[in-house]
Amino acid sequence: MSIDDNSQSSAELAAKLDLGAPKGSRIVVAMSGGVDSSVTAAIVKAAGYDVVGVTLQLYDHGEAVQRKGACCAGQDIQDARNVADRLGIPHYVLDYEDRFSSQVIDDFADTYLAGATPIPCVRCNERVKFRDLLSTARQLGGVALATGHYIRRIEGPYGPELHRAADAGKDQSYFLFATTREQLDYLRFPLGDLPKAATRAIAEELGLGVADKPDSQDICFVPNGDYASVVQRLRPEASAPGDIVTVDGELLGRHPGIVHYTVGQRRGLGVATGEPLYVVRLDAERREVVVGPREALLVSRIYLKDIAWIGEDSIVQAAKAGREICVKVRSTRPPAAARLIYVDRPSRGAAAVAVELKQPEEGVSPGQACVFYDGDMQSRVLGGGWIAGTESALVEAC
Repeated sequence: MSIDDNSQSSAELAAKLDLGAPKGSRIVVAMSGGVDSSVTAAIVKAAGYDVVGVTLQLYDHGEAVQRKGACCAGQDIQDARNVADRLGIPHYVLDYEDRFSSQVIDDFADTYLAGATPIPCVRCNERVKFRDLLSTARQLGGVALATGHYIRRIEGPYGPELHRAADAGKDQSYFLFATTREQLDYLRFPLGDLPKAATRAIAEELGLGVADKPDSQDICFVPNGDYASVVQRLRPEASAPGDIVTVDGELLGRHPGIVHYTVGQRRGLGVATGEPLYVVRLDAERREVVVGPREALLVSRIYLKDIAWIGEDSIVQAAKAGREICVKVRSTRPPAAARLIYVDRPSRGAAAVAVELKQPEEGVSPGQACVFYDGDMQSRVLGGGWIAGTESALVEAC
């Protein structure tokens, strides 16, 4: 399916949709209650497939019932049910609260406690939506699971490949880097070629009632964006005070807990030296916030753990060959030129494969993801890993 005209109707889009299965086959659609998953369900049904909608309740309704920008709780579940009713498809709500709490929220708190910066959306996709939900979709008789993610699945010479969305501004490949080959065989992404404006236009055309609904916020279970209070409630020790020191070890002051700081942060440090200071790293064991000038943020090498790889050769072969790739170390940054390298004696917890950047990057934080893209077109997703540590371009190690 290739979409390059924002004015196409839902019927025209549905006519182009090919999910690699005979028409009439059962397709399970993950419905969060938002505009993207609602339009996905509508287009898949209009294309002639037998659609079953599934919504996950991931956390207690609480404040999320009235809070705009939430997902997978409260009003969103009702919105998904209303869309399913309008489309005339079966709809199931599955209680995944316990799984979400143990696999995503606890990991979120533990990562902050360790002095790193988590990405719960990746963990949710990796551990809940693309693992447990895929199993449920198969139990429901689905030949595939379709989602409203903005990413493309393209058949390549060696099987399905994962590619960035056509709409670069909505591309979600950074959050889906941990997708496995087996999962990619089963997943479908009907919106990968569609601009977000066209998605909303289709929702309005079909009267789905969610055309103007705001996009969900990045951390759906954090009320008002106050992540520190969530971490403090789950892990009170995250509020233990400690020292703020320079990269040279000079004591500048005290802090109320490392949970309040992230690498690259400038404002709200509570110390002043006459020159701008940035958080360079967090030492959870010593409870230290290490600060320095902006140039101290520059990183030339990234050490990884829990690497996912969906390239043709093995990740070790690619690293030993020094494969040229591009990487994203933040979801909002464009891919940057890099190469894979093999590390004979990796540090504790890190993998034998690392990334060497062609040009140093700022604010690379442990706990974030380093996502690999093909080095030529920067379109194909090759996998990625979790940042375990970095090597500074100016100092020996962070």
